[in-house]
Amino acid sequence: MLTGAIVAGVVFGLYYTLVGLGLNLVFGVMRIVNLAHGDFMMLGGVAACLLYAGFAVHPLVAVVLVIVVFVLIGLPIYYLVVPRLLRSRDAEMLSLILFFGLSQMIEALTTIALGATERSLPPRLLGVGPFILLGTRLPKAWIFSAAASAIAVLLVYLYLYRTRLGTLTRAVMVSRDEALATGIDVNFVSALAFGISIALAGVAGVFAPFILGSITPNMGVAINITAFAVIVVGTLGNPLGTLLGGIIYGVSLMLMQTYLSSWANLLPNLLLIAVLLVRPEGLLGRQVRRA
Repeated sequence: MLTGAIVAGVVFGLYYTLVGLGLNLVFGVMRIVNLAHGDFMMLGGVAACLLYAGFAVHPLVAVVLVIVVFVLIGLPIYYLVVPRLLRSRDAEMLSLILFFGLSQMIEALTTIALGATERSLPPRLLGVGPFILLGTRLPKAWIFSAAASAIAVLLVYLYLYRTRLGTLTRAVMVSRDEALATGIDVNFVSALAFGISIALAGVAGVFAPFILGSITPNMGVAINITAFAVIVVGTLGNPLGTLLGGIIYGVSLMLMQTYLSSWANLLPNLLLIAVLLVRPEGLLGRQVRRA
């Protein structure tokens, strides 16, 4: 049971890394908190369900469509909202209020347009039968979702550390004012990062029916709590630290469900409290500051 819980936890952890990755990227680049992150993830799941129900579009094809559409959605949202936000005296607090309002709008409009019913995708779309990993039998849909999450993390790493735009993005993450003083187009770099973060949320939403079981319009708040637990553990503002936070969260969740199932729903809150009390800067906080 212990081995199975750890293996399943790593698989789940890779998915939860994808859930938190975009939220951490936005905070790292702009120091704002996108409370609509979970709602964009919900929209990605809804889009995948509607594409399959209406046009028999496979979820893996839906991922490509979601990436393109959500980046195009994220760019105008950034230019309409974020520059004004960053010019305020307390951008972080105002971002909480503004994106909370956006979250409520998305949830309400989705409920009005599509109803409050749960939506899901057949697990067989990502393979039939179990996949045996280190002696543990796991649904193939979980393996595909974890693999897609790992690819997304790898692509973000390559973007940040192997491209010129990624270098500029990391410069903005270190100091927005200094990046602006050196001639970097801070708004363009930030807008691209915001679009990528929205796309990452949408991709996580496409695989949510296979990992979480279903999609509902009001799931955004619960997703945000989980995403915050993941990124705080891995270090807030360090996108790649999200991988560590996701693995720790996934393994902890599976262990809790195996041995203390009645406490499993409290895990995000317990992790947040524990990390904030013991190591407020996150597990990788010291390494980030030295970089």
